[in-house]
Amino acid sequence: QKVSVEVLDHLEHLALVDFRDLEGVERLQKAIQFADQLHEVNTDGVEPMDSVLEDRCLYLREDDVTEGNCTKQLLENAREKVEEYFVAPPGNIPLPKLEEREAFLQGS
Repeated sequence: QKVSVEVLDHLEHLALVDFRDLEGVERLQKAIQFADQLHEVNTDGVEPMDSVLEDRCLYLREDDVTEGNCTKQLLENAREKVEEYFVAPPGNIPLPKLEEREAFLQGS
């Protein structure tokens, strides 16, 4: 099943993921094919659920701080930071024009 240029464009903007190369497009197509198997499952008479654990009582644990004051060490892991904040994602990826992607997808 081929992915249209419009769907690819929409997914790239939503996920900030670049599907410009053939491997990325093939991986997306395989994921869609895998998810399409869900259409074969008979769900007649099955009530929708909010969670698979909705019939269980879930307890919250206490939020006990055991360590701290390590901001400097944590920020050393940041690719990009502003003041004392991580910048994520590190900017939008420049996406090719729609016409360029159409040419690429026709070759896949």
